[in-house]
Amino acid sequence: MAATPTSRVIVYGGKGALGSACVHYFRSKGWWVASVDIVANEEANANVLVKICESFTEQAEQVTSDVARLLGDQKVDAILCMAGGWAGGNCGSKDLYKNSDLMWKQSVWTSTISSHLASHHLKAGGLLTLAGAKASLSGTPGMVGYGMAKAAVHQLCQSLSGENSGLPAGAVAVAILPVTLDTPMNRKFMPDADFSSWTPLEYIAETFHSWATGSGRPASGSLIQLVTTGGKTEATPVQ
Repeated sequence: MAATPTSRVIVYGGKGALGSACVHYFRSKGWWVASVDIVANEEANANVLVKICESFTEQAEQVTSDVARLLGDQKVDAILCMAGGWAGGNCGSKDLYKNSDLMWKQSVWTSTISSHLASHHLKAGGLLTLAGAKASLSGTPGMVGYGMAKAAVHQLCQSLSGENSGLPAGAVAVAILPVTLDTPMNRKFMPDADFSSWTPLEYIAETFHSWATGSGRPASGSLIQLVTTGGKTEATPVQ
């Protein structure tokens, strides 16, 4: 189905590198786009600003209330949770507690809030995407907090595919599991890496748009690995 003037999407983490790419792409296709982030995305049609705090329930209730106020009775076709981040460290690291806390906030808080928003504001048959990581399919001894948080996102995605998950009828939850995204920040900190093995942000935005419009959409609960080799990206479900 082609986009109509009423096609609407929420991008959680809409000011980050991947979120900004999604906002730009969906806007270019004529969609109404709302960004949820700690900083506004000027390209979006609307912004919900997340207040930084140490309480999950406080932040979740603030975002939930502000999104409800923004949308009213309007439903959205898709919610794309692109919030996240990376921090390393093993269990002996002096930054273990701090980094684990940050990873939980950036990935698990945002994914949990996005799933709740989907239960209230996603259309029947709509799309919810979450940001996982291929590394978290196995142990991550050098980045314990990151691995735990992304594994939790995978579990949430699979739970959302089950009966009585709370999602609207026919709605689909899918997690993408990239290896390395081709972002300006990654290029800055890894200037000698093989960029041809990094997944382009535009590929992900285009893929989300296809899924949101019903083309090639995976089954709900799918964990989709994104592996890029020689500049070509393959999307394959975890078996």
